[in-house]
Amino acid sequence: MAEESERTTVLTVNEKKVLLALDSERGRAGDPSALAAETGLNEDAAMQAAFMLAQKGLCAIHEKKSFHYRLTVEGTEYAETGLPERHGLALLPLTLREFKQSFENEKEANIATNWLLRKGWARFDDKDGEKVVTPTGNTSWGSPGYNIDEELLRVAREEGEITEDVLLNRIKESIPDLDDRSLHCFLDDLVKKRNLLTHSATIERTIAITGSGHELVARGISIEEELAQLTPELLRTGAWRGRTFKTYDVNLPSKEEFPAKIHPYQRILDMMRRIFTEMGFTEIKGDLIQSAFWNFDALFVPQDHPAREMQDTFYLGAKQPLDVDERIIAKVKEMHEHGGSLNSAGWGGAWKKELSEELLLRTHTTAVTLWYLASHPEPPVKVFSIDRVYRRETIDPTHLPEFYQLEGIVMDKGVSFRNLLGCLATFYHKMGFPSIRFRPGYFPYTEPSVEVEVYMPEHGWLELGGAGVFREEVTNPIGVQYPVLAWGLGIERLAMLSLGLTDIRDLYRSDIDWLRKTKITQGLHI
Repeated sequence: MAEESERTTVLTVNEKKVLLALDSERGRAGDPSALAAETGLNEDAAMQAAFMLAQKGLCAIHEKKSFHYRLTVEGTEYAETGLPERHGLALLPLTLREFKQSFENEKEANIATNWLLRKGWARFDDKDGEKVVTPTGNTSWGSPGYNIDEELLRVAREEGEITEDVLLNRIKESIPDLDDRSLHCFLDDLVKKRNLLTHSATIERTIAITGSGHELVARGISIEEELAQLTPELLRTGAWRGRTFKTYDVNLPSKEEFPAKIHPYQRILDMMRRIFTEMGFTEIKGDLIQSAFWNFDALFVPQDHPAREMQDTFYLGAKQPLDVDERIIAKVKEMHEHGGSLNSAGWGGAWKKELSEELLLRTHTTAVTLWYLASHPEPPVKVFSIDRVYRRETIDPTHLPEFYQLEGIVMDKGVSFRNLLGCLATFYHKMGFPSIRFRPGYFPYTEPSVEVEVYMPEHGWLELGGAGVFREEVTNPIGVQYPVLAWGLGIERLAMLSLGLTDIRDLYRSDIDWLRKTKITQGLHI
């Protein structure tokens, strides 16, 4: 306790000057300007010293915040000539068209219309198919018999600049039954919604010495020049001997620093890229805008499938001739209609090339990986893609119309379903999930198919993606003769689990405080 007391009473020269000034008869309680005059310091230096003394319990600083109001240019005009709704009220009843033509400009007419309706001074009636602005007979606003906003403007005009306390008291003299909350609502309307009043804030500070400060002064305080830095000249000449050095409190908290760092979500994306690259994969990129051919038809999705409807897909309302080998187009057509040369029934019906030419925002990155596979039909192929996809989703805590997907394929001689499960298990283990399981699933273009689930102690088993082996109906038309292992994994949900978020929108919000406080880690918080 003695060490703590000694530490808190170590004072700088400026602090000693301020404390002595506060202890004098003239300075026992004062404002910053008086304190500066008494100490010979400028106001900023005097207040900085006062704040340091307050932290040590040697003085107390009392603050009083006050607001000052004055009319804006528009407010001054309305205070002199009257509010637009007041002028408009005198013209009623009129059709809405005639009413707006009665004003010099459209802006003023709209202001009058909006506030007549909001205040309940007028209403809309229908007459012969036209809207008629009709007076209601009620001309008070905020309190029976009074128009509070007009009264506020009148008082502000009389005073020029007025403090909030004086303004409220003046209004209460005219309207005794008005409560403070309602009055502040009218003030906010005139400041924020109508821009007829502007306000500024001032802070009045009073500084007073405490009992501890008196005791310290009574024990005696001497003001000596302090050295803040030990220079080579002082060491060479020995002039440092017998001098007083400024003390530094190493126990005080240091200033928070926020160095630049990669966004937490971007770190997770980079981590995924690094894992697949280390596993021997190559990253590929593709266009955000795809044809329905690569997005659906080549993946053996029937042309009447619900996923192709407008409610699921962003169509661009445009078509473009397919830049695809005619032999591939013909084989895809045959595959859809009757199964081509395979032991498959296809989907039946007539496949329409014009539907495959429609342009859309890709609904999955499989369109990119399949196009790459068609361009590289010979094994081995090991590629992945991490990129954005688009679906017509309603925005809520777990869905966005634009999100990231991790897509990958492996094509080689002899690869099997077991290789697919092993690849996915390796990825999720490297991501920090110790418990993984696979459940049978269904996807239009893979067979067999699985859903990948990971275990979280606080959530249980969570599904994070789908995978499978491409059906021959997909690989055969593009000239691929070997098995293709494929997967599409959701990234946002995994990122939310890692970062402890419950709302997917938080991944994209510009919350600088969250960005600063999120820790930089090498792995996920699983």
